[in-house]
Amino acid sequence: MTDDPTIERLRQEISEVDRELLLGVNARLELVARLKAHKESLGISFVDRERERELLDALSRANGGPLSEEGMRRFFSELLELTKREVEGGKD
Repeated sequence: MTDDPTIERLRQEISEVDRELLLGVNARLELVARLKAHKESLGISFVDRERERELLDALSRANGGPLSEEGMRRFFSELLELTKREVEGGKD
């Protein structure tokens, strides 16, 4: 620990953002699980690569930085893969 108030404040703000990210990921997982169940009830494939490309393209257009294009695509590609693994019950 440090006695520097700026470091402590920034660390606290980072922790708050991390908690918000965690809440967002968990909310996303719940929605994707519901979507998967609905698609299965209709006999539709869970994974839609075209939709994933559209999502990444839309996020690319919305990204105002400082996250780089490559960083954004890597982050969300991994989030998509993580989401699929989690919703499928941990299967790779």
